[in-house]
Amino acid sequence: MRDLPDDDSWLTERRRAIGDRVREERHRQNLTQDQVWQAARIDRRTLQYVESGTEVKLSTLLRIAWVLDVPLSDLVR
Repeated sequence: MRDLPDDDSWLTERRRAIGDRVREERHRQNLTQDQVWQAARIDRRTLQYVESGTEVKLSTLLRIAWVLDVPLSDLVR
């Protein structure tokens, strides 16, 4: 087991990386944000928050992964 770092900057970095992977996959599939948020039945701002690295719920990431047809593990690796 390892100890957590003294600050939470690593969380911000990980959230940004997840957001980047969501955006990259969306672009790879040539999808707009509108198409994804509507298909995932989430708010437009929620998808924008995800892609910017803001903290989001697991259920939101699961919805996005489902719509993009990728395993959740691909987005959070």
